[in-house]
Amino acid sequence: MSERKATVASSSGLHARPASLFAAAAGELDVEVTIAMDGAPAEDAMDASSILSLMTLGAEHGSVVVLRAEGDGADAALDSLVAMLETDLDAL
Repeated sequence: MSERKATVASSSGLHARPASLFAAAAGELDVEVTIAMDGAPAEDAMDASSILSLMTLGAEHGSVVVLRAEGDGADAALDSLVAMLETDLDAL
């Protein structure tokens, strides 16, 4: 299983527009990706392609989250999602 940490750069955190953009990108991938707050147990991870899960995660600007995926293409998928999270999606 591949894992990456990312710091949420969007000024509103993972809410509304940033959550929508991130969920859409995660949903287009060929691997299932989970997301959790850094330090949370792995079993608490949520579906990264679910906007509802992202908004209930409570990730604010500056929060560190953990992304996990398994299978072919997991590393590339996580790298692309980390790049998204570390971009201010509110500014797009």
